[in-house]
Amino acid sequence: MSRLLLVVAVLSLMAGGARADPAFWKGEWPNTDFAVTSIENWAEIRSGGPPKDGIPAISAPEFHKASAEKRIKGTEPVISLQIGKATPRAYPIRYLTWHEIVNDTVAGVPVAVTYCPLCNSAMVFDRRVRENVLSFGVSGKLRHSDMVMYDRETESWWQQATAEAIVGDLTGTRLKQLPSTMESWDQFRTRHPNGLVMEQPRFRRQYGHNPYRGYDTSKRPFLYSGENPPHGISPLSRVVRVGKRAWLVERVRNEGGLREAGVSISWEGGQASALDAGTIAKGRDVGTVRVRDGAGRDIAHDVMFAFAFHAFWPKGKWMLGN
Repeated sequence: MSRLLLVVAVLSLMAGGARADPAFWKGEWPNTDFAVTSIENWAEIRSGGPPKDGIPAISAPEFHKASAEKRIKGTEPVISLQIGKATPRAYPIRYLTWHEIVNDTVAGVPVAVTYCPLCNSAMVFDRRVRENVLSFGVSGKLRHSDMVMYDRETESWWQQATAEAIVGDLTGTRLKQLPSTMESWDQFRTRHPNGLVMEQPRFRRQYGHNPYRGYDTSKRPFLYSGENPPHGISPLSRVVRVGKRAWLVERVRNEGGLREAGVSISWEGGQASALDAGTIAKGRDVGTVRVRDGAGRDIAHDVMFAFAFHAFWPKGKWMLGN
C-alpha cells in the first residue's frame, strides 16, 4: 500500500465511528436534506479521508493544442470527448487522479468529466438537470469505494458510478451520460492532431505520479466491504459496462473484439494503467476499449472494476460467452 493510501486509511478509521450517522455530517453539510434519500443503510457511506472539497474539482479549465503538449507521455491515459462538430478534447488522467471532477462546457453543453481511481470509473455527464445547470464537487465520501459527488446548487449527493442523486433535494434524479473514451495520449493525438488538451491545473500536485501504486493488482479494493463478484471473477478485474451488462476486458482482448447485445466492443493495446506503477506512464499496458452501436457510433459506457459493477448492479448480467 502506498504512503498516501496508508494515511487515507488511518483517517478513514478515525472517522469510522461517525460514518453511519447523518446527524454528524450536518455541521459540514448544513444545506443537505438528509431526510430525502434513497440510501437504506447509511453504513454504506464512509469517509474517504479528505473532507468536502479536500479533493478540489476543476471548473472552467484552460486548453491548448495537442501538438504543443510536451509533458504527457504517449502511453498515459486521457478521457477523450467529442460533442458535435466541436474540436475534440482530452482530459488527462494525470490531472483527474488528483481532482476527480472537471466542470467544463463543450459546444454549448455543460459537462462534468469524472474519474474515480478506486473504481477506475471514467464517465462524462451532462450537467443540466430540470432546466438548471449544476456544478459538481467532491464530497470526500465513498459508497462501495466509489466517489460521492455533490452539486453546489442544492448540495445533493450523487453516486458517480450510477449518475444518480442519492441524498438531498434531487434524490432519484439521474444525469445523462455522454459517450467518451479512455485512451492513450498517443491514440488521441493520432486520431485528433488538431485536438485540444486540458492545461495543467494551477495546484501544487505531483501530476503524472500515481498515489495508488499497485492498487489494480491488489487482492481487495480499498475501503470496500461488499461482496466479491460472482463466477470467480477477481474484484479488480476490468469490465466494460454498458447499461446493466458487463464484459470482462480480458475476454474482449482474447477474442479480438466482440459483437453482442447490439454493441461492438474492441480492444487495442498501448494505454498504461493509471493505477499500477508509481509513475502513470510506466504502468502496464491495459489497452483501450471502444464501444459502438450497430451503426458504428460511439455509445456511453464505462470501464470499471468488477467489484463496483457487482456492488451497484447486483442483478446485472455478466456477458461471459460460452
